[in-house]
Amino acid sequence: MIDLLAQNTFAKLASEAANNFGDTRSGGLAGPTAFVIILLLVVATVLLIRNMNARLRRLPRSFDAPRPTDDQPPTAPDDDEAVPRSPQV
Repeated sequence: MIDLLAQNTFAKLASEAANNFGDTRSGGLAGPTAFVIILLLVVATVLLIRNMNARLRRLPRSFDAPRPTDDQPPTAPDDDEAVPRSPQV
């Protein structure tokens, strides 16, 4: 008996509850809009990954300076070696 009374009361309160969330539009436009936004984000991500892979393929395997051969003059020191170091205390 108490369960039936509680169910009826809950059903009555739920049916009388006002919609205060601004969802007065019928037809539901949020789902298709979210799908389009997610689809655009996926396309942008795929294009960015392809661009990044193309740029990485163009990079040299290593950035080591080539070793001079006997007929080449030595090159200038690297930037790290050219910067004067402060005396250590």
